[in-house]
Amino acid sequence: MGVVNVTPDSFSDGGRYLEPEAAIAHARRLMEEGADLLDLGAESSRPGASGVSAEQELSRLMPVLDGLRDCPIPVSIDTAKPEVMRAVIGAGAAMINDIGALRSPGALETVAATDAAVCLMHMQGEPRTMQREPRYGDVVTEVRAFLAGRVAAAEAGGIARERIVIDPGFGFGKTLEHNFELLRNLHRFAEMGLPVMAGWSRKSTLGAITGRGAGERLSASIAAALLAVQHGATIVRVHDVAATRDAFAVLAAMDGHGARGKQ
Repeated sequence: MGVVNVTPDSFSDGGRYLEPEAAIAHARRLMEEGADLLDLGAESSRPGASGVSAEQELSRLMPVLDGLRDCPIPVSIDTAKPEVMRAVIGAGAAMINDIGALRSPGALETVAATDAAVCLMHMQGEPRTMQREPRYGDVVTEVRAFLAGRVAAAEAGGIARERIVIDPGFGFGKTLEHNFELLRNLHRFAEMGLPVMAGWSRKSTLGAITGRGAGERLSASIAAALLAVQHGATIVRVHDVAATRDAFAVLAAMDGHGARGKQ
């Protein structure tokens, strides 16, 4: 999954793709590099981020979504607002990637009334405060139980199981130790029988390990993506599609599956 941040303040590339033309061009570049799906977001969820209105979010998203109407791969929208979900699905989005796991009033019903897929993510707290002292008794058990509960709620609300993806929410209300405990135990989430998404690309945990800034974390991001797939991830959400695809080609060859040629 290739990331397109249509925001002025995302942690890794804030402002670079705020203008619709730049965002559309970047999305097409990620497709050329081999992205299997795109994830557009117009509200930063980095630690400490302030929220934006639904109107602001839609004013950023809709021109980009309109410019990608002929996109040959599915487009996901990273949002937690029901009114945004409704508008973007109506404009052709195939998936909603919700850091709130459809807990906003009306969100579950909005997605259930469509045929869109949804990613349910775990987050302790909310973006402005989530990294202030996240605590768990057993992070793997608690995150898994939360996701199981949200999956059950989604199914009860009319969202078919085959439309659901789960995400343990690396970096969303977790310490470095929590993140790696979840990564080591990602197979526990895969055992739930649903596709598992992992988002490690350029995150601060990798900066804490390597001492590098957000723009210098490519090698660490690739290492985390490979480990995530080896431990059960089905989808990896990344900023650097071509480099990550190359790494997966080597992994596939190692596993005896051959390699996919460049598109």
